[in-house]
Amino acid sequence: MWERLTRLLCVKSIVTLVMTFTFAVLALGGRVTEQQFMTVFTVVIAFYFGTQSQKSSGDS
Repeated sequence: MWERLTRLLCVKSIVTLVMTFTFAVLALGGRVTEQQFMTVFTVVIAFYFGTQSQKSSGDS
């Protein structure tokens, strides 16, 4: 459990969470359109999971 929490707090994870939160707030406030939100959110999530996948496949 402690190891999972440590991994969650790596820089990529923090950036992903902050970006997600920021764009969610902006979208709810009407400052960005749904399309803009989905584009940025998709890129951020794809980057996060892509690096996680690459990292785990490099460990084996």
